Amino acid sequence: MNLIQELQWRGLIQDIMPGTEEQLNQEMTSGYIGFDPTSDSLHIGSLVPIILLMHLQKAGHKPYALVGGATGMVGDPSGKSEERNMLSEDLIRHNTECIANQLRKFLDFDAQKPNAAVVVNNYDWFKDFSFLNFIRDVGKYITVNYMMAKDSVQKRLETGMSFTEFTYQLVQGYDFFHLNNTLGVKLQMGGSDQWGNIVTGTELIRKKSGGEAFAFTAPLLKKSDGGKFGKTESGNIWIDAQKTSPYKFYQFWLNAKDDDAENYIKVFTFLSKDEIEALIEAHRADAGKRLLQKKLAEEVTCLVHSRADYEYAVKASQLLFNDNTAEALKELNETQLLEILEGVDRHEVGDAEIKEGKSLLNLVADCGIFPSKGEARKMIQQGGVYINKTKMEDPNEVINVERLLNDKYILVQKGKKKQHLIIVQ
Repeated sequence: MNLIQELQWRGLIQDIMPGTEEQLNQEMTSGYIGFDPTSDSLHIGSLVPIILLMHLQKAGHKPYALVGGATGMVGDPSGKSEERNMLSEDLIRHNTECIANQLRKFLDFDAQKPNAAVVVNNYDWFKDFSFLNFIRDVGKYITVNYMMAKDSVQKRLETGMSFTEFTYQLVQGYDFFHLNNTLGVKLQMGGSDQWGNIVTGTELIRKKSGGEAFAFTAPLLKKSDGGKFGKTESGNIWIDAQKTSPYKFYQFWLNAKDDDAENYIKVFTFLSKDEIEALIEAHRADAGKRLLQKKLAEEVTCLVHSRADYEYAVKASQLLFNDNTAEALKELNETQLLEILEGVDRHEVGDAEIKEGKSLLNLVADCGIFPSKGEARKMIQQGGVYINKTKMEDPNEVINVERLLNDKYILVQKGKKKQHLIIVQ
């Protein structure tokens, strides 16, 4: 397998150092990517570097995942308009352990195999490295002019950059030197915003030890509308199921726009070129079936979570968007129900009102689901209102505690898709 050609058709190569493809074709090569421990979970923006490591290993090479316990204390200025808040050592240590555990899910760490994956932490080689030794043994090899020319520095000259952030590229560059010198790592990969930091490493290797070093970067993903990939109104889409539920994770991919889905399925899945091209062709022939989004959501949810989580997410989606799911809706516990209905408009009603019983008409109008009783009556009579996925036809039907889901909730569907959740307080 020609790794570079595989990554190129998937749109995963932006910058590449001369000789990199030849190096990967001639022998098993050790390569690494760094992960920043600013949180206790990676998010889907981190999936691209994870997938690069997975492709590297599938092609027979040896992947190293570097978790930046040391660089996390400095903060990478690349792509940042202002300096980030410093995290405590305890928090960075905790985040580093969490991220290392997440990475183990995606790579093969079987030590019996010559290309077994390895997680390393740069705190291990920086913790006893004194400042004087660093500026003597590392700083003298890289000129200030060289460092000033980097985009990460140029973009911050007007707003200002601390010495701490200015030296970040030296710290990351030393990571590459250390891994090259001690473990024979010849390749560094990363996002295109890391190119400046990466080539500082190759320059340090060339000047300090005369070793061989290679590199390539992947483009930073953006949505077709120019928005930031992986960001939603509620924030990041996390890999940790406690931060972003598998259902919500699945929905993110399922709701991708057509243009984005055509891009994402190449980047985030391991389907073959023939499979992907056939999927895209079938999708374009009948975009309404959303074949591309469904396959994308399946592949990525199974990769990050599990087949069982994917199947639950599909079932949950059907519960919400199909009409014949009244019985299945009752089987959900409170956690599952609220997970599926996250983001749905919420309304409150007093406990006493439901105990006494309240007409459907008054309930949906008083809660604000309809602007007037006249409009509510009309839609109910037309069969456009559902209570807990059951079609309602009588505006005067009494809604009481027997209708409650988990003794507290009523799901109201208005029209074909608009959902509302009434919470009984």
